[in-house]
Amino acid sequence: MGPGYFILAIMGCGDGAVMCEDIRETQPVYRSEAACLADSDAALDSATDAPYPLLVAECRRISPQMAEARSARAG
Repeated sequence: MGPGYFILAIMGCGDGAVMCEDIRETQPVYRSEAACLADSDAALDSATDAPYPLLVAECRRISPQMAEARSARAG
């Protein structure tokens, strides 16, 4: 996807990667999809307490306004 603003979402899924649901979003806002993906393994490792047989990380594009609001909250 290239430059932009991204967040990293962790989803918990049932067997066979069906019935996935969001369980958390990481706090950092990333300036590229590559930077977001680079943190995905660490984010999955820190989510091992989630009660799901399968965890999936997904980088999601967000608007500049959402990125600014998230950064202000992290503050």
